[in-house]
Amino acid sequence: MPEPLLELRSVTKTYPGVTALDDVSVSLYKGEVLGLIGENGAGKSTLMKILGGIVAPTAGTIVLDGVSHDRLTVPAATAAGIAFVHQELNLFDNLSVAANVYIGREPRFGGPLRLVDTRTLNAKVAPLLERLGLDVRPSDSLADLSIAQCQMVEIAKALSLDARVIIMDEPTSSLTLKETDRLLEVIADLRAAGVSIIYISHRLDEVKTSADRVVALRDGHRVGELTGEGITHDAMIRLMIGRDLKSVYIPPKTRPRDTGVVIDKLVTTAHPGKEVSFEFRRGEIVGLAGLIGSGRTELAHAIFGVEPAVSGRVLLDGEPVVTKVASDAIGKGIYLAPEDRKRAGLLLDLPIDQNITLADLGAYSRRGLPDRKAEKKAAEAQVAALSIKTPSTATYAVNLSGGNQQKVVLGKWLSMRPNAVIFDEPTRGIDVGAKSEIYAIMRDLADSGVAILMISSDMEEVIGVSDRIAVMHEGRISGLIERPDFTEHNVMLLAVGGTIEKRARENA
Repeated sequence: MPEPLLELRSVTKTYPGVTALDDVSVSLYKGEVLGLIGENGAGKSTLMKILGGIVAPTAGTIVLDGVSHDRLTVPAATAAGIAFVHQELNLFDNLSVAANVYIGREPRFGGPLRLVDTRTLNAKVAPLLERLGLDVRPSDSLADLSIAQCQMVEIAKALSLDARVIIMDEPTSSLTLKETDRLLEVIADLRAAGVSIIYISHRLDEVKTSADRVVALRDGHRVGELTGEGITHDAMIRLMIGRDLKSVYIPPKTRPRDTGVVIDKLVTTAHPGKEVSFEFRRGEIVGLAGLIGSGRTELAHAIFGVEPAVSGRVLLDGEPVVTKVASDAIGKGIYLAPEDRKRAGLLLDLPIDQNITLADLGAYSRRGLPDRKAEKKAAEAQVAALSIKTPSTATYAVNLSGGNQQKVVLGKWLSMRPNAVIFDEPTRGIDVGAKSEIYAIMRDLADSGVAILMISSDMEEVIGVSDRIAVMHEGRISGLIERPDFTEHNVMLLAVGGTIEKRARENA
């Protein structure tokens, strides 16, 4: 057995009153993909911060190339060839793609001004973008890119470092299936070239596909390791949460109603001339799938009034709804839980109670002044109903885990008695236990008579949670799939513009 490239031996990290890591040991070999799994709060981020030199361990040793260290500094970790791909994008919107990839390392001309050599910079970045299959130019402004494209730029930055160890923290959380497949191919290429990868993801199918070994953390402890054929979905869940998890699909208690939201020949600004028509009824969860650029989020924005539709109608229970601005939709009980909850769904520097009452301030004011007691009472009701883990409603949203932040977004809308809720990537960056809770909340909403539309790039989620699946392709609904016909093949066939019927004929 070869010597490990990197070892964390009996690492412990304590904060006042909290033990984040307790005697955790992890090894990493050259050319290995190590899956690191665990629920939010399990200690994964703390362990990686120690490896990256961001924090020092309270006890334990880091062994790199056979040399022991009490701790690493950030420069030492970088010099040792350790690179990070962060879930929370560490990019600058006002710079180009190339400038973001080589930030602080730009090639420069000689002379006293030391100006950036833009031509050389772009030439160095172009092959990285091509390697990732990213269809953007090095000179493009980051502000013009989608979240998924920005995620790939973050990966290109890590590749540019020529790292020996790349830590990928939820690298596919914003990627479509096609982009995810491309990334997994890149990971396989890197492994073949001798690069070691620590792959952190709540998407367990990706871990199963890419990892040689899997290490699980729970409550700051290492609780087990899986290898080879032992890396299964159920085995990983058992290690992560200490029990088996029931199927994510929760059948509806009653049949969907005939009423709900009808989208009638809606045309968005993103796809002029392309009409969208379908419905999601009270009492059901309709999954909306499609590749990046298919128009899913733009459709959600048009329904909600973020960006008004060019033409077409939205009807609620048979009555037309005019949504020129978001307040129009909110007034009718049509709500949107956005993809980027931190930038569009929450005010991170406000406490939970003010976030939950933010969309309905008039109901929590007296003579034009905020009624803090009423806000606290409403927030406490949602904290209890949604099992939001927090010391109090005065806790600031920035200090919550991803799952609990998402619950606060939901609490904001649930306190206003919704008729319909659009969930855009509802479990992005959320651990498997919290996902299960979000799915249960969605089902409870549907069972109470709310119409649910769920946009998701996670195929397992779309197939596992939906009652019906609508698939978009280039601004149109290319097909609707009923539950008996749910397969990845059928979803992908419609996502690329094919038809299920056509495929059936080819197999006949």
